[in-house]
Amino acid sequence: MAEQDPISGTMDPGVAVDAPQPLPATRITGSLGRRMIVIAALWILILLAGGGLALDRVLTSAVTRNFDDQLDYVLTSLFTSAEIGPDGEVIFNREPADQRFLEPYSGLYWQVSAPGKEAFPSRSLWDRRIAYGTNHTDLEVHVYDSSQFKGEPPLRVLERDVKLPGSPVRWRFQVAQSREQLDAQINALRRTLVRSFLLLALGLIVMAGLQTWYGLRPLTRLRHEIAKLRGGRSARIEGSMPAEVAPMVEELNALIEHNDRQAEEARRHAGNLAHALKTPLTVIMNSATAKSDDLSETVVREARTMRRQVDHHLARARAVGRRGSAHSRAAVWPSLESVERAVSRLYPNVRIDADGPKDLQVHVERQDLDEMLGNLIENAAKYGGGSVFVTVGAQAGFVEFQIEDDGVGIPEEERSRIFDRGARLDTGKPGTGLGLAIVRDVAEIYEGTVSLEESDDLGGLMVRLRLPAAS
Repeated sequence: MAEQDPISGTMDPGVAVDAPQPLPATRITGSLGRRMIVIAALWILILLAGGGLALDRVLTSAVTRNFDDQLDYVLTSLFTSAEIGPDGEVIFNREPADQRFLEPYSGLYWQVSAPGKEAFPSRSLWDRRIAYGTNHTDLEVHVYDSSQFKGEPPLRVLERDVKLPGSPVRWRFQVAQSREQLDAQINALRRTLVRSFLLLALGLIVMAGLQTWYGLRPLTRLRHEIAKLRGGRSARIEGSMPAEVAPMVEELNALIEHNDRQAEEARRHAGNLAHALKTPLTVIMNSATAKSDDLSETVVREARTMRRQVDHHLARARAVGRRGSAHSRAAVWPSLESVERAVSRLYPNVRIDADGPKDLQVHVERQDLDEMLGNLIENAAKYGGGSVFVTVGAQAGFVEFQIEDDGVGIPEEERSRIFDRGARLDTGKPGTGLGLAIVRDVAEIYEGTVSLEESDDLGGLMVRLRLPAAS
């Protein structure tokens, strides 16, 4: 690729332009709504499962404790009403009132036992006995489950060792009841919990789905608006949006307006370039058709004119293309020193001095800054009397350049015209007449300004260039 002239900003011939590459297809990584629903469903199921297990344990413990309390009441009534009879047997001065103690195999039993003594069972035990161990003493109520009756539900057994008055041994009082009723209550409770929590989970998941659908509806509307925009049915994204989506819509509309402005600038520049080239081409064609004697001179002259126009519009096009970069910035002093060295080689008899802070930066691409400073300092060296002074300073968010020379200056009435393309006040020196026009156009692209004034110190022309400062 050819190099660019740091002063004129023109490109050497033979620059290869890469063909535009097709945009890569967007990779779809899944549905955003599905992700939100799945995450919500998993979280709901985890929370409900944990809560259900905790609630099941609490309720199961409460039901079991209530069941044990009823047996403990019967056990307490047994040993408080028990006495030792004349024959050393246990008798009760008040029999348990529950009728099931009298029905054989009813599932509710009591038994009083002691080592070396015959057990005293309830009639409901009939020919069976509740097993008990003699290798430990239960001074407090001991609760356990027993499966000693094969083919029947386990028994819930409460027992306690009590020494009755007049008895030399400790008697073990036992009350047992089938767990069938307790397990039925627990199973019914768990079925109710599972059904309730499943229904609650389903309702919460449906609510999460509706919330996701309703919450993502603005994105669907936005997609339809963008489709209308791409189809040419609208010029911008219209309609009210939620607070979370509205900033993105504003940025999209700003991007659309920015692209429209760039497209309009490109069309205008293309039209201007075509119009500027039309006249030289017509002159060349007419001379060639008429076989004029000065055809070669005419071609050279008009080719120079076309070259000036092409250089000018290329400079603008490059600046417009680079303006979209929000992070574009350039250090002022290195650019100024680079331009100063280049101009000093072209005009060795001109003295160029510069003053100002060394750490200033501007929101401009370095190439464009070199081009603007190169045109201005070269003009000052070319048309001045041998002395050029550049002052740099920061003012209200801008960096200001003052380029002064000791030449004859430009009359005030001519200062606005000198910015026109091809305008030259001194035709005795070489040049294209596009330097100031390029500087003005590029500065305006970056929202800067350029103006001409009279130099108070050197007496010639002072060019004031203002560019946005970069923090």
